[in-house]
Amino acid sequence: MTTTQAIQIAGLTKSYGEQPVLRGVDLVVAQGSIFALLGSNGAGKTTVVRILSTLIKADGGTATVNGFDVVSEAAQVRESFSLTGQFAAVDEILSGRENLVLVAKLRHLANPGAIADDLLARFSLSDAGGRKVATYSGGMRRRLDIAMSLIGDPPVIFLDEPTTGLDPQARIEVWDAVKELAGQGTTVLLTTQYLDEAEQLADRIAILHQGRIIVNGTLAELKQLLPPAKVEYVEKQPTLEDVFFAVVGADTSGDNDA
Repeated sequence: MTTTQAIQIAGLTKSYGEQPVLRGVDLVVAQGSIFALLGSNGAGKTTVVRILSTLIKADGGTATVNGFDVVSEAAQVRESFSLTGQFAAVDEILSGRENLVLVAKLRHLANPGAIADDLLARFSLSDAGGRKVATYSGGMRRRLDIAMSLIGDPPVIFLDEPTTGLDPQARIEVWDAVKELAGQGTTVLLTTQYLDEAEQLADRIAILHQGRIIVNGTLAELKQLLPPAKVEYVEKQPTLEDVFFAVVGADTSGDNDA
């Protein structure tokens, strides 16, 4: 089934006991885009993802993924997406390649070795493919985790705060991986509490606050919500990111990190 909208949410509500978490969320995510759901801890971002991935049911409203209803067509929804949570779900005893081969075999796909090698190349992990994941850096583990979620070519991927706990260099590695996904036509719903992450990655950004979407638009549209800036001459100072990469170097591959 095809649709120009990969995800559609209307009037979504959810409470835990007497505590409302979602208070009527409306959202549309276009196919092949990166959509950032931005909000502080406890805003309800993960609850939205759990409903879309059929892990929990909403109290009210409707939601579809890849054109399928998350309640009445849950099996088709589960075939349409992959979910990468806040912590990398990789087996540290196995090598990176063995992790990928295992998932491909579990999905009963032909040529699991070729699938693994292709994904290792796509995510710049070929040189580390034979090493145990226990030796990988945080960024490498997260890139491997995202690669594993792509096995079977799901049209939609949910990334729930994928850079939580990562250092600045590892975050850049993950950002590059996410851009690679969208470049290949995968729809990405990204939840994050990091403003710079949403700014760097997203085609559209929605801010979830106290269970409601309070703004939704492109970065340019959101910036127009503020009054025009007063133009003054200010000497540009380097950012902390500029300093960091000037000191450690521009190479963000991370393949040699332990």
